[in-house]
Amino acid sequence: MTKPSTRPRDYQGPAILSYGFRPFFFLAGVWAFGAMLVWILMLTGREVLPLEMGAVDWHVHEFLFGYLSAVVAGFILTAIPNWTGRLPITGWRLLVLVLLWIAGRLVMATSALIAPLLVAGVDLLFLAALSLAILREILAGRNWRNLPVFAMISLMVIANALFHAENITSGTAATGYGSNLAIAVVVMLISLIGGRIVPSFTRNWLVKNQSQGPLPAPAGRLDMAILLFSGLTLLAWLVEPEARLSGFLMILAGFANLWRLARWQGRQSTHEPLLWVLHVGFLFIPLGFLIIGGAVIWPDVIPPFAAKHAWLVGAFGTMTLAVMTRATLGHTGRELRAGPGITLIFLLILGAGFLRVLAGFWPGEIALLHASAAFWIGAYGLFTILFAPLLLRPKEGAKAASKPGN
Repeated sequence: MTKPSTRPRDYQGPAILSYGFRPFFFLAGVWAFGAMLVWILMLTGREVLPLEMGAVDWHVHEFLFGYLSAVVAGFILTAIPNWTGRLPITGWRLLVLVLLWIAGRLVMATSALIAPLLVAGVDLLFLAALSLAILREILAGRNWRNLPVFAMISLMVIANALFHAENITSGTAATGYGSNLAIAVVVMLISLIGGRIVPSFTRNWLVKNQSQGPLPAPAGRLDMAILLFSGLTLLAWLVEPEARLSGFLMILAGFANLWRLARWQGRQSTHEPLLWVLHVGFLFIPLGFLIIGGAVIWPDVIPPFAAKHAWLVGAFGTMTLAVMTRATLGHTGRELRAGPGITLIFLLILGAGFLRVLAGFWPGEIALLHASAAFWIGAYGLFTILFAPLLLRPKEGAKAASKPGN
């Protein structure tokens, strides 16, 4: 991995624009909390927002292209200096990206008042600008290893464009090609980046704590083969989502990713929530493959749309919160340790994930949906309360003894 740049930084502006994780993790937490509250009000039949698209479509879009795009931006913009050895994107350049993300949320929330093509154009600007910024940094740093990350963000742009096209032409996009492509891209991002950080963080922690057990297996050709097979399986699912062959491939990919996860020695990380949450969060990736594969083969037993929530809430929600908390602690100079507050965040988001999966098997049990939503709101509300001071204040002003969640 490329070393970070050692050149002095001359940025003297607001702390929130000093690193990509600061504005985007803060906005992601606020939006995950607020958008879920709006969604719950919509379910009661209230017209909370002047929407041109259906409430379900807005809900799905704002999770995939609102919340997740903010988390991805915060993580990648913060990781790029480590990848390329260049200085991070800060100041007005970062502000432009933030304003583009906010503009997307505003036009989506008032889409009934704006021409559909203008809504789509404004909403697409953020991910398009982010992908170009990533490409520029990778090319400037000659960091060819991370070109797949640029490719995946570019696919998110295409997925968002498809989502808008399907909404304009058919009036519904929540279960269309655009949303499925976005889901597949995020699954691959977690599989790729999670496959780097989960065993790496686990190895570092075990070595630091002088564990006598085996260390996580290093990534090898089998890991790359499983990543490739997972990508081809997702492609088959995108092209023929109801084909039995796609279902069987999904189940095989699920077992292959379970084997991959088992090699990372997660059972030795039970004493550190910052670690075990990564292992449990990644567990939802193979579970999603298995459940969606089962829904394709036995649709009368497992509702296909509900099956996706093993990824949407379980994997995406848990892994993003795990990464946001850890990255924020590390980059603001805090100890990498989870106190009671952070541990509660993890338990709440895991509860939301498991309850949402269960609700898919018992669609008539509305209480499960309400409980899952309540856990989700609790997780992101608590994240915002505990981490807003860290994200908004300068690193230099933090006290060494400060530990959020304690």
